Amino acid sequence: MAEIITSEKAIALENKYGAHNYHPLEVVLERGEGVYVWDVEGKQYFDFLSAYSAVNQGHCHPRIVGALVDQSRKLTLTSRAFYNDSLGVFEKYITEYFGYDKILPMNTGAEGDETAIKLCRKWAYDKKGIPDNEAKIIVCEGNFHGRTITVISMSTDPDSRGGFGPYTPGFVTIPYNDIPALEKALEDPNIAGFLVEPIQGEAGVYVPDEGYLKNAYDLCKAKNVLFIADEVQTGIARTGKLLACDHENVRPDILILGKALSGGVYPVSAVLADDDIMLCIKPGQHGSTFGGNPVAAKVAISALEVIKDENLAERAERLGKLFREELSKIESDMITLVRGKGLLNAIIIEPKNGNEAWDVCVKMAENGLLAKPTHQHIIRFAPPLVISEGQILEAIDIIKKSILSFN
Repeated sequence: MAEIITSEKAIALENKYGAHNYHPLEVVLERGEGVYVWDVEGKQYFDFLSAYSAVNQGHCHPRIVGALVDQSRKLTLTSRAFYNDSLGVFEKYITEYFGYDKILPMNTGAEGDETAIKLCRKWAYDKKGIPDNEAKIIVCEGNFHGRTITVISMSTDPDSRGGFGPYTPGFVTIPYNDIPALEKALEDPNIAGFLVEPIQGEAGVYVPDEGYLKNAYDLCKAKNVLFIADEVQTGIARTGKLLACDHENVRPDILILGKALSGGVYPVSAVLADDDIMLCIKPGQHGSTFGGNPVAAKVAISALEVIKDENLAERAERLGKLFREELSKIESDMITLVRGKGLLNAIIIEPKNGNEAWDVCVKMAENGLLAKPTHQHIIRFAPPLVISEGQILEAIDIIKKSILSFN
């Protein structure tokens, strides 16, 4: 007979046998459907993190899971040593979906960023004519692009970066949302690219000024520098448009996608670019055993179909406005700011009587809603985009009740 896993037992197992590289809320989840998850004791919660926006289409969406199951019964992995009957179909679908010539498929968001960096550097040497080993990429303070050695080398977060040197060179760090700083950095002729999040998610849903992305793009174009958008978290309808860059009609030279590209069902990421950039990479210069496998291909097509068929970008735009309006009505001196775009939102928490953002999240979990603090004083709210207006209002009541309990 299988052992019954209680919350206490599951947490104890992870603490004993797993690396201590996360600090989760003490909730042990067993099942998910749509906007809800259930713990092992059967308690239901609203999921307002969506696995960091990987589950935009809702937990265990039947169409996406169906694609996973159907393909898993036929063929799961060939590596890229051979062709398979799924990858080309996916490549055609996604390039037409986002309007690019080519895709380079990978598995995780961090791999997507690493791929974009390699692609940018290769383009810099082959096309722009920057001397070997001298290409630089501009990045922003407060960025989060993953946790590989190269990616943390451009991080300004001491937790991500501290104690892991020596660091990869070739990055120039400037303040986010600062056009004059970008303009100055672009004066260096060895700048190859500008890597930016349209909204900084891990930094606490930091939304830049209107016009920032367009101005940054135009400056890059004037200097023959690649504009690289990390839309791993902000992409796939999360912010009320298919891409966050779409709010300013910016078409990145290199686009990085992940997370909701599979609806949270399977690890899938992608880097999209046109031929002039993508074909700088030749056989043997980059790849992944699992990247572009048949299961990933079928799952990603289904995940993108759901986004369009269920009008999830439009829903995120409409319900995001409602969510921020209702949050702003909560009368508590703990909330100092409400910000966001679409259904990617955050509140800034002012500690009160020793209670901080973490304590608010614990209280919300007790009341049936899951969210997580970032940077100690910010709570991010990102529910699955399939959420209804009624569910949004019900969730607002939980958030309000939880915050007012500290008054």
